[in-house]
Amino acid sequence: MDTLTRAERSKRMALVRSKNTKPEVLVRKIAHSCGYKFRLHVSNLPGKPDLVFPKRRKVIFVHGCFWHRHPGCVLARLPKSKLHFWLPKLTENRRRDLRNIGRLRRDHWKVSIVWECQLRNPISIEKRVKRFLGRNDAKR
Repeated sequence: MDTLTRAERSKRMALVRSKNTKPEVLVRKIAHSCGYKFRLHVSNLPGKPDLVFPKRRKVIFVHGCFWHRHPGCVLARLPKSKLHFWLPKLTENRRRDLRNIGRLRRDHWKVSIVWECQLRNPISIEKRVKRFLGRNDAKR
C-alpha cells in the first residue's frame, strides 16, 4: 500500500530527473578538472550516454543504483509496495542498459559505468576516469 496520495506520488516522481543529476554533474566536474573534453547526452548513440568522448570513442554512463539495478548494492532495493508495477519496470531498465552497452561495443565504443554509490569516494572516481580515458592524452 502506497503511503502517499496519487497527487503526492505524482509530484514526487516529477522531481526525478534523467539528465543533469547530482551524480552526473559530479562526474562531469571530475572529467573536466582532469582536462578531458566531452559531449553530453549524444542522442544518436544507443542509450544517450551521459558523457561522450568522441575522439577516444569512449562513453561514460552515470547510473543511479535504484533505477538501473546495481547488482549487489543496498541502494538497489525493491520498493515494498506495488511490486507488480516496479519489478517489470526496473527489470526492463536493466535489460535496456545491457542492450545499449552491447550495441555500443559492437560499434567499437568503449563503455564505463559509474554507479551512484561509488561517488562517495571522488578520488577513486577520478582515478577510474583517468585510467579509462588515458591519463596522458588529456590536455592540461
